[in-house]
Parts: sequence; structure tokens; C-alpha cells
Amino acid sequence: MIQLTPLIAAFITGLAGPLLVYVITKYINKRVKPIDLIQEAVNVSNLITDSIEDIKEEFEADRVWITQFHNGGNFYPTGKSMAKFSVIYETVNIGIGSIQSMFQNIQVNLFSKSINELQQNGSIQISDYKDPSIATFGLKYIAEDTGCKSGYLFAINSIDGKFIGVLGLDYSRKKTKLSEIQINELLIHTGTIGGVIMTHLNQK
Repeated sequence: MIQLTPLIAAFITGLAGPLLVYVITKYINKRVKPIDLIQEAVNVSNLITDSIEDIKEEFEADRVWITQFHNGGNFYPTGKSMAKFSVIYETVNIGIGSIQSMFQNIQVNLFSKSINELQQNGSIQISDYKDPSIATFGLKYIAEDTGCKSGYLFAINSIDGKFIGVLGLDYSRKKTKLSEIQINELLIHTGTIGGVIMTHLNQK
């Protein structure tokens, strides 16, 4: 008999969470009037903002943020679209600086190491940015600029596995090592957030 470990439970819940959001939303949409896109955007923003605020409190982080990938301009002379990302949602503790304005329309290639690691393995866990034995995937200088001592990043994926964004937790006041159970819980949160974002993006 297969033992239900925390990792397996996190995987199942992370997969089922966004799928359930998607199915329920599709069911409701068939039975209601067309959605007001402005109101829907506000509702989704409130939902995600509340979610990252809860994450900040639950995991005692100093800053929690979400980036999303998007197009941004075109290359000359081919006209090929540029892949960029921006911090769309953020919550910070009192006395902690915001990074949202710093990370707008950033070209993906500038963070190729960290993005590739997230795409391949789903998370980056840095309990101490100053520990030379811990891989930082090109993020150390950003941590120094923002006063971040520990950081945890999680890939946000759509239901069909497309990499659409990143959930990040920053610790500025003290170094913090999250447990395996906490990491698994954050994977569940990330899956749910991915479902909410994709449901919103698929609205017509």
C-alpha cells in the first residue's frame, strides 16, 4: 500500500486545487450572466491579495509577492515578442521596503538561471543568502539590494503545466529555514493561486 506522505499529499492537493477552481468556475459561468471584466479583475485582485497576506502571516515572512509573465514589446528586426515579467501582487510588513516598482517589465533573460531552476524543479529555497554552500541562481545581488536574508520562490503553473508566474517569500529581519512540511504547504498555496489566476485569464 502506498503511504500518503506530506510530499504526496501536497502534490495531490496542489493538482486538485486549481482543477477544482477551474471546474467550478466553468460550471457557474454557464448559468450566470456575462461577467463584468472590471469587477472580475477587482475580485481576483482582492482574492489573491488576501491569499498572500495570509501566507505572510502564516509563514512569518516580511514580504510576499507574485510575478506574472507577459509580452512586452518586440525585437528588431524580426518582430518577435519579448518575454517579460512584472511583480503584480505584493504585501510587506511595516518597515520593509516594497520591490514592486523595481520589477516591472523585466526581460526574462536577465534572470535565466533562477527561472530555469523554477521551471525544472518548481522551487528555489535559500535559507541564507550569505551561505556560499547554498545555490542562489543569480539572485544574491538582488537580495543584497533589497536587504533579504532568506528567500523562497515557487513556480506558479497553469492546470496544463504552463509556467505562468512565481510566488516569492522574503525574510529581511532574520534568516529563516522553512521545514519540509511548510514547503509542502506553500506548494499547495501556489497551486491554488495558479488556479485562480488562470480562471481569471480565461474569462471572456
